[in-house]
Amino acid sequence: MNKETIGQEFRALQLFICNELERVDGSGKFSEDAWERTEGGGGKTRTIRKGSVIEKGGVAFSEVYGPVSEEMRTQLKLEGNHFYATGVSIVLHPNNPHVPIIHMNVRYFELDNGIHWFGGGIDLTPHYVIHEQAVSFHRKLRAVCNKYDESFYPKFKEWADDYFYLPHRSETRGVGGIFFDHLNNHFQLNKEQLFRFCVDLGESFPFLYEEQADLGRNKTFTESEKQWMNYRRGRYAEFNLAFDRGTKFGLYSGGRTESILMSMPPVAEWEYNYQPEENSLEEQTLRYLKEKHSYL
Repeated sequence: MNKETIGQEFRALQLFICNELERVDGSGKFSEDAWERTEGGGGKTRTIRKGSVIEKGGVAFSEVYGPVSEEMRTQLKLEGNHFYATGVSIVLHPNNPHVPIIHMNVRYFELDNGIHWFGGGIDLTPHYVIHEQAVSFHRKLRAVCNKYDESFYPKFKEWADDYFYLPHRSETRGVGGIFFDHLNNHFQLNKEQLFRFCVDLGESFPFLYEEQADLGRNKTFTESEKQWMNYRRGRYAEFNLAFDRGTKFGLYSGGRTESILMSMPPVAEWEYNYQPEENSLEEQTLRYLKEKHSYL
């Protein structure tokens, strides 16, 4: 399996996910923006806004290549002289506080020295945590993982717990999911099997989101709940700008800024020393996010 085939299938995955998300949303439609990278490659960014469920969302495909710059070598600790990277990245911000933010990405990277790997993950960021919904999400992720290796889910779940964490807040970004990086010949799986795992995860994405969206899309909400959603969006932005590896790679590799930052929420708020009311749903959510949880 060569890099061109992987790139073609990731592009097909992007289109599949967009078609399914339009069905789930019911009214929103994706528009596509193609872009080119001066040093080599480019991508197609598909965005949706002001839908029935999705206030702002993006499904981005990229395929970039070229020389490893000194900044990439220093900041990303890359060896080799030339690189190739392709992947699909998704973030959906809903218009209802009772529907969670969701993120997914799958990616492939190789260097001209023969080093290559897959990475990716999927995680759920509810504005209000409902434990039973988190359990359902994690069990479905485990089912996808178990088709390839039963050790995937526990390892990748722990990896996600550690990765999607805001150390300056001492809280997780949400209820986690799975995260993996630099996978090549791990777990006795070959390159094609690891790629199929990435595609399978991507094809599962719209159906995982559909379940979560359907549980909250028809719930009414107050202005104070909307404001709470914007506070939680602020936490999301903090993580993406300070810690997210994909954001850093895109910026250091000279990617397209608009596509890299499509993950930012449409509106976010920060209030100095905000303290939720004691025993409120907001306070319960904050307490939940400061603890580790098992979802099986």
